[in-house]
Amino acid sequence: MTVHEHIAVARVALERAGLTAVDARLDAEVLARHALGWDRAQLVADGREPMPAEAGDRYTGLIERRASREPVAFITGRREFWGLEFEVSPDVLIPRPETELIVEAVRDRRDSEAVTTIVDVGTGSGCLAVVLAQEYPQARVVATDISVAALAVARRNARRHGVDDRVTFVAGDLLDAVRAPVDVIVSNPPYVPATVELAPEIVTFEPSVALYSGDDGLTLLARLVADARTRLRDAGLFVVEFGFGQDEDILAFARDAGWQRVEIIADLQGIPRTAVMVR
Repeated sequence: MTVHEHIAVARVALERAGLTAVDARLDAEVLARHALGWDRAQLVADGREPMPAEAGDRYTGLIERRASREPVAFITGRREFWGLEFEVSPDVLIPRPETELIVEAVRDRRDSEAVTTIVDVGTGSGCLAVVLAQEYPQARVVATDISVAALAVARRNARRHGVDDRVTFVAGDLLDAVRAPVDVIVSNPPYVPATVELAPEIVTFEPSVALYSGDDGLTLLARLVADARTRLRDAGLFVVEFGFGQDEDILAFARDAGWQRVEIIADLQGIPRTAVMVR
């Protein structure tokens, strides 16, 4: 069988496992390239060639894992964020495109020279900490997480992208380990209500500690909105991601905490997703 024929068989298997036709096609191709060690151009050029036996065996195993609904990112061990490749594992949340809104919000509002200290709360894979360290080369970054295993992944990603000398990783709960006033705080915290049903890829494979935050999903968000203001310098910036339908709650938390300015940013689908607050 050719490479393309193997991919066609895999697509059918993935659709039978419950994936949409689009997802099945994309995942079958991504996993084929991973099994072969090819890029997209080589797949297009050589896809009519016979599948090498060893790669075929690897590919069969990868498709079986995906059919069990294991996320592609965990199967390949990597995920792209802000144009960079990050190591991921079941110890961390898989970076999502909408989280790039946090980076955009900071870049749009703070010049590099104005930022010397950044804190990333709940760093997970370290994607925000690493990207912001690259975007703000004069800044020191503190990345916190309650999970020691997640911090190990984040450290490797910082080394991979050459910013480990400016990123300090701290095990702790939210902002508990942050003492000195800082310029910018960012966070993609857990915000999923405990009662919400999630896709098998998420609920079975991603760490629950990075997903859930009480029955309504607001427990950690309420703490962060209140505590972040006390850790920032005057006119400091706080940017936080939240879940569907939580924008009014975020605004209420911000009013109670005394934030000077609050802005809600929607994602590409028009869904309120990110809050920007100025002390």
